[in-house]
Amino acid sequence: MHFDRKLMPRLFLLIAGCIVFGWLVLDTARATIVFNTIWELISPFVVGAAIAFVFNVPMRAIERQMEGISRPSLRRSLSIMLTIAALVLVIMFIVELLVPQIQLTIASLSAQIPAFVERSANFIKGLMEDNPEMTAYVLELLDLENLNENQSIKDILSVLGERFTTMMGSAVNVIGNVTSGVVNGVVNIVISIAFSIYCLARKEILARQGRRILYSICPEHISDEIIRILRLTNATFSNFISGQCLEACILGCLFAVAMAIFKMPYIPLVSVIIAMTALVPVVGAFVGCVVGAFFILVDDPLQALSFVAMFLVIQQLENNLIYPRVVGTSIGLPGMWVLVAVTIGGELMGVGGMLLMIPLTSVLYTLAREFTDKRLAQRQIPEEKLQNHPPEIQSRLQKRRERKQRIRLLKMKEQLQKKQDHNNHSSQ
Repeated sequence: MHFDRKLMPRLFLLIAGCIVFGWLVLDTARATIVFNTIWELISPFVVGAAIAFVFNVPMRAIERQMEGISRPSLRRSLSIMLTIAALVLVIMFIVELLVPQIQLTIASLSAQIPAFVERSANFIKGLMEDNPEMTAYVLELLDLENLNENQSIKDILSVLGERFTTMMGSAVNVIGNVTSGVVNGVVNIVISIAFSIYCLARKEILARQGRRILYSICPEHISDEIIRILRLTNATFSNFISGQCLEACILGCLFAVAMAIFKMPYIPLVSVIIAMTALVPVVGAFVGCVVGAFFILVDDPLQALSFVAMFLVIQQLENNLIYPRVVGTSIGLPGMWVLVAVTIGGELMGVGGMLLMIPLTSVLYTLAREFTDKRLAQRQIPEEKLQNHPPEIQSRLQKRRERKQRIRLLKMKEQLQKKQDHNNHSSQ
């Protein structure tokens, strides 16, 4: 009996896959713990790779402007430092712009809260006095009628002491967990940033090593196709990042101009908030609208309503004209599929799904189009059959119309003949 040596590794992989799948189905709890542990270990490096991918977009643009520097290592180091410096400057600008405005808004709210509480209390008191039945129902619902007014102060203090002790213990545990989480988060951020800088500095070497590993494992034609798809994915995601940032800047400028025309307050603050939240596709600007309307509401409620109306108009302009053209065109995806990708991604994975689904849909759209073109070429389908009204279908429609017309003529002749026969019979 002859055994195919190439078949043995495939059988081994199939058996191993069945064992792993059975373990996942039969012991889901332990599998979840294992996957969570693995994710905690690799998450800093995954985040670092994502940071490097995003930073690579502006870094490439900066590096192209330094072609006059002969040493590649010096050019790469300078481009990385300039990219990080630009990011730090943007963050400092946003913080410097937002923090004073937020402090003023909080101070204004703090000054108005006592009067708001007093008005609310007077309204509730008057409402309960005018509706004694509702007051009795609320007291019964809250079990306030059975409150013993002669309860000793000692018992009250004892209960409060027990509650305070429990709350303090819980607070200590929460503070400890939060502190541990903050420390771990800071450590993971440092590791991620260091790993991203390493990836940016040695991206050509890492890519070459990945190609060597791929060609050593997979057949050559499969490796070629995988590398082609990875390059397409890289270009699509890079264009999406640049297009999304451009769209956010355009939207922020539109709001700044519109708010200046209508003389609304907090123009820099609200414009920056909307531009930042607009980085989340399609729906992110609505979050900025809520925050901006809240800030304006403190100053003037009527202007807050005007701001919401203005937002709806600009958002329609942005959704129907700007976003599909800027982001959709930059990634080669029609505007209709952009909206579909955002909806599906948001339903599946929330905000992260919105960010990932658009470029992923663009890659799938491109691959589907290439596959369709290839299959049509292999089957030698004539180009005229792929047009809006193929000749064969046109001839069929023409024959159908002619047949219907002949049937109508025959019916008309029959009706005329019946009418003529009837007239002849009447004359006789």
